[in-house]
Amino acid sequence: MYPRILIDLKKFSNNVKIVKEKADKKGIEIFGVSKVFCGDEVIAKEYAALGLSAIADSRIENLKKLKDVDIKKVLLRLPMQSEIEDVVKYADISLNSEISTLELISQEAEKQGKIHNVILMVDMGDLREGFYDEEEVYFAVGKLLFLKGIKIIGIGTNLSCFGAIIPKISHMHKLKEIKNNIEIRYNIKLQYVSGGNSSSYYLMDNEELPTEINNLRIGEIFVCGNETAFGNKVTGTFDDVFVLEAEIIELKNKPSLPIGESGVDAFGKKPVYMDKGNMLRAICAVGKQDVSLDALVPFDKDIEVLGGSSDHMIIDVSKSKNKYNVGKTIKFKLKYGGILSVMTSDYAEKVYIR
Repeated sequence: MYPRILIDLKKFSNNVKIVKEKADKKGIEIFGVSKVFCGDEVIAKEYAALGLSAIADSRIENLKKLKDVDIKKVLLRLPMQSEIEDVVKYADISLNSEISTLELISQEAEKQGKIHNVILMVDMGDLREGFYDEEEVYFAVGKLLFLKGIKIIGIGTNLSCFGAIIPKISHMHKLKEIKNNIEIRYNIKLQYVSGGNSSSYYLMDNEELPTEINNLRIGEIFVCGNETAFGNKVTGTFDDVFVLEAEIIELKNKPSLPIGESGVDAFGKKPVYMDKGNMLRAICAVGKQDVSLDALVPFDKDIEVLGGSSDHMIIDVSKSKNKYNVGKTIKFKLKYGGILSVMTSDYAEKVYIR
């Protein structure tokens, strides 16, 4: 059935191994991010088999699905207070920045007879999650040390996801400084200083990370083969771990410019089209409900995705050297947003290639 997503586990494993081998040499633990593939158990087991220290996901529902995979589980998104029972039950570690939430986590952990491990997030300017004021971090640590159900095992930061701020050496040195101040002020040792995600990889690759930075949370490099600070390909990795196949349901010569008075499309937007004359247009049975169409890269470089609706994708195949027919398929590489959306769709069949 189509659409379907082809998942090459050998290529995925190759990408993980390349990053892990480099990180191991530098004493950096890698948390393998699973949110991009919706906590898929088959793929997540590759993380465990390859020796990553933990699986990290933003949704507790995904960690719950992975409860039987023998690896530590990390909740990446700050916990909602409405999900704390499951956070304590299914996550070994969670990232946090709210004292009131941590007080509830501590209470629930005591109820469950557990100690829940916590990494406190520090906002270095990307303006997503984390304590923004440095003194607020120290105040929080001092208060949280009295809670019996949690243990502060580290600090971390996130860059490039919201504000698109590129991680710099200065960010890492500041994080190191905060770590050292916490340890001196409160006479504790922090296990982790988490220096970010795939956008921080280039600092590790260039050997610019301070030795105190001993953890990265990596996802995009494993699935797309590129770091995310500058979008550069990581040497030796594959960019086609995930491939979308979509079936052609119509193939006709039609004008390139819609005919009649133009209003808004199915998503309330007013599209703009250029008159390129008649073209051979293929309609594929996949749409915006299944995948982010602007995150598709056709293997056939001579075709162009023109757009689509919720369940149709229109492609100009006029210049292609390939002969397309109704019932045949077209293949696409996927950018990060494409993988994220199609792996969430119930309408795309998942096919694993071993």
